[in-house]
This record gives sequence, structure tokens and C-alpha cells, in this order.
Amino acid sequence: MHGLSVFLPAALCGMLSFAGMAESHAETAYRPIPIDGFQDAIKHWNDRTGENTVQYYALHQVDKIADNLLLYQRESGGWPTNKHPLRIVSPEERAQAIKNKSLPDASFDNRNIYPQIKYLSHAYLQTGETKYRDGALKGLRYTLDRQYANGGWAHSPDRTERAYYRHITIADEVMPGVLGFLREVAAGGPPFEYIDDDLREQAARAVFKGDELLLAMQVRIDGKPAGWAGQYHEKSLKPVKGRAYELPGILAWETVPVLQYLMTIDDPSPDTVAAIQGGIAWLKSVKLNGFRVERVDTAGQRFDFHAADYDLVVVDDAQAKPIWARFYDLKTSEPFLANRNGKRVYQLSEVDIERRTGYSWYGYWPERLLQEEYPAWKQRFEL
Repeated sequence: MHGLSVFLPAALCGMLSFAGMAESHAETAYRPIPIDGFQDAIKHWNDRTGENTVQYYALHQVDKIADNLLLYQRESGGWPTNKHPLRIVSPEERAQAIKNKSLPDASFDNRNIYPQIKYLSHAYLQTGETKYRDGALKGLRYTLDRQYANGGWAHSPDRTERAYYRHITIADEVMPGVLGFLREVAAGGPPFEYIDDDLREQAARAVFKGDELLLAMQVRIDGKPAGWAGQYHEKSLKPVKGRAYELPGILAWETVPVLQYLMTIDDPSPDTVAAIQGGIAWLKSVKLNGFRVERVDTAGQRFDFHAADYDLVVVDDAQAKPIWARFYDLKTSEPFLANRNGKRVYQLSEVDIERRTGYSWYGYWPERLLQEEYPAWKQRFEL
């Protein structure tokens, strides 16, 4: 799930400028396809491996990158998370990836699956290679087939070893990301104009059900709509915990993409308008003032999922701009944090350094939404 995504662009830019990036002037130089959708995967791969000697395909090598995506696609049609799409894969890695194709480890976590479908669709339209079309359609059918009857999508639909894999998930844009993607498919615009009417109609029906569920899952406090939790039980629809330190709560970061998605609806119902306005009001009500979070240099440490040569500390600052906690209490909107032992804490200093540097507990995620996007949406609908 989320790491310190505030550092994604720099990490990505550094990767793309790597001197060992592979290029072949004898190959067709296709129009580069944006890889923004893979930023999470790239960051998590780099954090976990720390590798710095591998070569990468250039962005114009669209067929090579698309072949990488097909290599990691499972027989189910989905993809596992955090595979770097630009790496030049060794023969040994390729052989292992082929062996792994039957694994049930596909996941929508970390903004996964729908970016691969979109990239393969673009690749098909540029190259004419039907294998890319077939891979994209297989991924689309996987996405449609894995929707719960109530309209939700699980974190990892085919995995059962952890409870949260089966939960309906908002975190990491699982629900809003999938719904936004399917809304594009249903509309039939680029790069999905090749998709037939039947699949587009299926996508439209999935969006309708998903939209209704999003509104139903909005947390209410004293009868007023607030934000959204990170995960919900797939049957009871009650907020539940994800990983041990991801306790049930209203999540500011995760609420932002839900509202952004709802604001893309061209003809919002009164219920949708009320949900947006309620979510915005809640975000405004829970902003925090009087402090900022600062990085301080420390001796480098490598943890299981990331490395850090810094720590994070809270600094009192009366002039600091508003900041938001990630987690808020479901009944009181009190901000809280947690450790891997599942215990709530209320100060960043009480979080173990591994989770303090490997997770975003505070941030400015709603800032642009509140200052720019929501006012523009209100003006558009004359609200």
C-alpha cells in the first residue's frame, strides 16, 4: 500500500535518466506512452530491491515494455503488484515469471491492473499487435469478473491468506481507480475505442453498482456524511482494519481520490452532490494547525520494505499551513496513528522508526482538492 509517495516524481525521474537505459536505433521508435500509472509499482520495486545496476527500456520501446507487462500477467488475467515495467529482465527472471503465471496473486493494490490494461491498449493501437489487445481484454474481463455482487472490489480477489485481501478496498485507489478506469472504458474513448459494445455495457453496469456502493460506504458522524475508511468488510460493509497498523478509521488521504472520482461524474445525482459536499466539509473540519513534519538526517537503515537515512519529527510552528492526519476516529474524528502491534498512539514520536519513515501518517493530500478542484466543480454545476 502507500509508502512515502511524496518522493515518487524524483525517484521516477532519477530512474528514467539512468545512463544504462537500453536503446536500439534499429528498432521502431514508437510514440512514448505515459507510465504515470506505474509510479507506485516503480517506487515499491526500488524501495524493496535497492538495485542500481539494472538496465531499462527507453519509453519509445513500447513493444518491449508491453511484452514485460504480458510476461507478468497471470493466467487469471490480473497482475501481481510492484513489478517494474521498464526493467530489462534476465533469462532467469523470465523463466521464473513464466513459472509463476498460475499463481493466484493478482491484486488491485498500489494502483495495479488497470494501468497495465490501459498501457496494453495504447500499445495495441500503435503496433497493431493483437497479443497486446488480447492481454488488455483478458485484464478487463478479470476486473469485471472480480467485482462483488454489491459493487465492490477486493484488495486481492483471489488471495485468502490474509483477511484484508478480501475486504472491499478504498486505499490505494482500488475502488475509485477501478471505477474511473471502467468509466473510461464504458465511454469508449481513446485508447478503448476498439472494445466491443457488450464489454462496454458490462463496464457501465459495473460503474453504476460501484458508484452506489461508494455512496453507501461513506462514514457518517452524528448523521452527517464524513469521509471514507480504507477497507470495508465485504459482507457487512463495516470499516475494518487492513494491515496491523491500518486500524479502522476515516482516512483523509483515501477520501481525497473518492471525492475526485465522484466529481468526474457528468450528471451527478443529488445523493452524489451531498456526498461530495459532506466529504469536503469533513476534510475542512479535521485539518490540523500549529505544526509541521520535518525530515532530519540519521544513519542509514534498511528495513524489510524500504531504506531510510532520515527520521521524521513534529516541529511546533504557528505559521505552518494546515496539515492532515491520515487516520481519524470513526465516531469522534480524533486523529490517531498506530504501530505494527496494532496499538493506537497519538504522537508521531510514538510510532516505531520503521513505520514512521515507511508510511505517510501526515500530509497535505486534500490541499489542491479544497483550493482548486472543489471550487471549480462547484462553479461547473453552479452550486
